[in-house]
Amino acid sequence: MSTTISNPAAAFVPATHGQIAQRAVNVDGESVVLTRYEREDGRNAGLEGEHFSSVVSESGRLKGFANISLDLVGRPLPSAERSEEIARAFLQEHAPDLLPKMEIHWVDTHDEPIHIERNGRTETVTLTGMKVKARNLEDRLWFWVIVGPDEQPMVFERDITWITFPGHRKTEKWLHDSWLKQHKTSLTGGNKLV
Repeated sequence: MSTTISNPAAAFVPATHGQIAQRAVNVDGESVVLTRYEREDGRNAGLEGEHFSSVVSESGRLKGFANISLDLVGRPLPSAERSEEIARAFLQEHAPDLLPKMEIHWVDTHDEPIHIERNGRTETVTLTGMKVKARNLEDRLWFWVIVGPDEQPMVFERDITWITFPGHRKTEKWLHDSWLKQHKTSLTGGNKLV
């Protein structure tokens, strides 16, 4: 599979970031391209640091993205109602096929850890957003939009297979650094982690 596809997530990449890795991976058996961007100034670079990552199918469908940024930490969140409104507007523009059979499961806070360098030491801070978790009643797959304090989607994931018992997702977590680390995944194709 070629990794030279048009990336519909490119419009969401912060201007402060540059592409550092891209590789072909699989999501539930489907060939996709994982692309990772990090801050060009090097702030909190590397696995578990600040990044923007996206997953796009061979056909160009945006499967998901994550914008993990220290700039969003510790700020007030939009209400559940406002978060749902933002999520619906995002889906209408970027994944309208999900709306007709959408059933919202819940809207609540969701935390993502970020490792940062401060005063020569690594510490973990928590980035919190409002997660609008929904199910596509047509194919029974899950999707969500996590709205950040800036009232912009900071995470979007679609077509997620969920295993009800014991209660975890089956779909690979290519956007999540903790999963990449746990699976000793290289984003560059070699043995070292980004």
